[in-house]
Amino acid sequence: MSRLSRLSRLPLFATILLALSGQLAAAEPSAWKDAWPRTDFTTNSVESWDEIISGGPPKDGIPALNAPDFIPASDETRFGAREPVITLKIGDATPRAYPLRYLTWHEIVNDSMAGVPVAVTFCPLCNSAMVFDRRSGQEVLEFGVSGKLRNSDMIMFDRQSESWWQQALGKAIVGRMTGRELRQLPSWMESWEQFRARHPDGLVMAEPDHARRYGQNPYGGYDSAARPFLYDGAPPPHGVPALARVVRVGDRAWPLERVRRAGGIDEAGVSITWEAGQASALDTARIAEGRDVGSVRVRDAEGRDLPHDLLFAFAFHAFWPDGRWMLGP
Repeated sequence: MSRLSRLSRLPLFATILLALSGQLAAAEPSAWKDAWPRTDFTTNSVESWDEIISGGPPKDGIPALNAPDFIPASDETRFGAREPVITLKIGDATPRAYPLRYLTWHEIVNDSMAGVPVAVTFCPLCNSAMVFDRRSGQEVLEFGVSGKLRNSDMIMFDRQSESWWQQALGKAIVGRMTGRELRQLPSWMESWEQFRARHPDGLVMAEPDHARRYGQNPYGGYDSAARPFLYDGAPPPHGVPALARVVRVGDRAWPLERVRRAGGIDEAGVSITWEAGQASALDTARIAEGRDVGSVRVRDAEGRDLPHDLLFAFAFHAFWPDGRWMLGP
């Protein structure tokens, strides 16, 4: 497929980004040093610099949020019932909801909860929503959005060393932090209505003070596209569609459609439940009106929440090429 015909199939927002960036080509460290003078490009785990390309926006062009305000869930009246949120619960602290209507536009929230510095992250191009402990060794890191992509996944950077981190892996791939890995914390995506029902006294992130069209989906129709944006890697095996959602736990991936049909799965020491009622954030122009993709919870045999991800199949295959596909009998 030619670049032109491929471009015509991209969501409108992606087309705009390409026009702004003016390039699809990869770069290399000598071209990046003006914007990244503190990044040690001699230390990295990247096989080829061709893997890293511009997503369009420059460094901090997508502004990460720091220490956001929260309001009682009972006071929030603007959200649709099926709007997706990332739920975080640590110890006895009041549970918090981080709405995707905000994370779609900011991608990273640097926050603290119950004394734990956290980074709440969402990569729309991979549907990857993960929460990390921001501590690495003796340092507490603050993360920003680099504007770079690898396998269509966001590359984050820490402001302490300006090392680059792969969001899907929670791992540093360029700079003095290379090889370090962030600890992923249990969190999950569910609908606003589900969060309120379970946590009527919970807190929800307040609307940021930025000029953004919160509640709108700038990636309209993306999760129904034939091919991911700016991804040239191999498609998933077994005939799994590239933009099908999978539940990843470690190096295993359960197709969400299999979980939905079964209503839940207990396998390999993992219990995955599915509940209808959550809208896709990457479907219709208004996030609240997206088709129902449901919500999952992932627990171990003792009922404890497990760190996991609910990402697109192409991203799982790209970052876990030897991963195990849990396709069932």
